[in-house]
Amino acid sequence: QLVESGGGLVHTGGSLRLSCAASGFNFENYAIGWFRQAPGKEREAVACITKEGYSLTWLNSVKGRFTVARDNAKTTAYLQMNSLKPEETAVYSCARAIDSHCHVLSPFYDYWGQGTLVTVSS
Repeated sequence: QLVESGGGLVHTGGSLRLSCAASGFNFENYAIGWFRQAPGKEREAVACITKEGYSLTWLNSVKGRFTVARDNAKTTAYLQMNSLKPEETAVYSCARAIDSHCHVLSPFYDYWGQGTLVTVSS
C-alpha cells in the first residue's frame, strides 16, 4: 500500500513536500516513482528514486526545483517541490516500480497511491 500526503494549496513560488508512505512490501527493494496528472491532461512522470537512492528527474521543467528522496527506515519516499507554478496544479501520485530501477512509463509500476492534490494559486 502507498499513501501520499502533503498536498494542499500554495501560492506561486511556494514549496511543498509530498510524502509517500509504504507498507506491505519490502520497500528497500523497489524504486519509487512520482507522477502527476493535471486536469484534462495525461499523466506524466515527474521523478523517480532507485532502491539505492539515485534520483532521476524526468521533466526538464522541474529540474533544479523538485527533489526526490527516500528514507528506507521509515519506508517513505518524498518529493520536495520548490518554486511552484500555477501550471503545476495536479494530482501527484507515487508508485512502486516493478523492480529496483526507475522507469518513465506507467506500465512499469504495479502499485499506486491514491494521489494528493497540489493546487498552486497565481
